[in-house]
Parts: sequence; structure tokens; C-alpha cells
Amino acid sequence: MLTIIRWVFGISFWVLVGAVFHYTLPQVDIVRVTDTYEKRIDLGENSIFWAQADVGSDGTLANRDVFFIQTRRAKGDVMVYRNEDTGWGWPPYFKFDTSNLQAEAADAKSTADAPQFYAIKHYGWRNEFMTIFPNAISLRPVEGPNASKGIPYLNIFILVLFAAIVYGIWVRWRRFRMARIDPTLEAIEDDFSERSGRVSRWLATWRKK
Repeated sequence: MLTIIRWVFGISFWVLVGAVFHYTLPQVDIVRVTDTYEKRIDLGENSIFWAQADVGSDGTLANRDVFFIQTRRAKGDVMVYRNEDTGWGWPPYFKFDTSNLQAEAADAKSTADAPQFYAIKHYGWRNEFMTIFPNAISLRPVEGPNASKGIPYLNIFILVLFAAIVYGIWVRWRRFRMARIDPTLEAIEDDFSERSGRVSRWLATWRKK
């Protein structure tokens, strides 16, 4: 039973870690910008998936105006991005140029007859049921729908660094366990076995009587 609990806990932990990385690390989509707009959003139970209010704005309000960028991806499906400052908060993109990015997106609009494609960098998820949107970080023009998204050097660096830290912690924990915990547990087991043997011998003497 203990082994099952350990496996469930371990799998749940790593699934959570993977979800955090997938949500916060930057991703790139090749898109055609179809429209931009501003909408007042009432923050509710999904507020954790929205950034803080823009720097210099009142962050205590229950609702606020949020920029959105409507696009159609190279594969043909529709994707809507929010455009919010991250400020000094999490994730640490230090984005303060929401208005500038919205102006760039408005200028990048094109039609299906004369398409212009852009690489939009973003983080986050799109979930229609929970009404959450990925947050756009930057926008740059590309040659066409099959343009390369580039090599995600930052993602690779962060994941390698995280793996190195986890491996270092695991090695030190293993050494500590072998040096301190395992000998202590073995001593407890030996002491328990010795005490059990004494009790068994004592009971054996009573049976002889």
C-alpha cells in the first residue's frame, strides 16, 4: 500500500511540474492576425490564469479592460490571445509594452485574400470552458505559413538547468540516506529483531514449565 501511495504522489508531482513548465515557458505560433479589440473582463474563479493589472493601474478592481488579438493559425484553426502586462510578477517575462504590442498587432491585420503571417510568442493555455487565453509576448513578421518557429534555446536552457538541479538534489539526498537514514533504520530493525528474539525465548521457557 505504501508503495502505491509513493507512486501516486510521485506521478502527481511530476505531472504538476510538467504542467507548470508547459504553461509558463514561451511557445511560438505562426498566425495571420484577423482582428484586435478591447474587452472588459470580470475576474472570477479563473483569475489565477489572468495577469495582474497593467503597471500603473488600480489592481484592486474586480474587473478591467483587457486587450485581445484574434488570429488564424497556419493550420487554419482560430486562436485568440490576450495581451496583458506581466510586470514584475509571475511568469517573469517583465512585459510592460502591452499598448505597443496591441498597436503592432492592429497594424499587422490582413485578409485571407492577401495574407501576412507573423510569429507570435506567447505563454499559457487556451481553454474555452474555463475562458482562459494565452498571453501574447511579442510579434514578428515571417515569410509564410511554413516559416520556421526557431529553436527554443531558452526552453532548452531552463529545462536542462532544472534537470541538473533535480539530479544534484537527488545525488545529495541519496548520499545522506545511505550515510544517515539507512544505518539508523537497520539499527532499529536489528534492535527490534533482538528484542523479538528475547521475547520468543522467554515465552519458550514458560512453555517448558
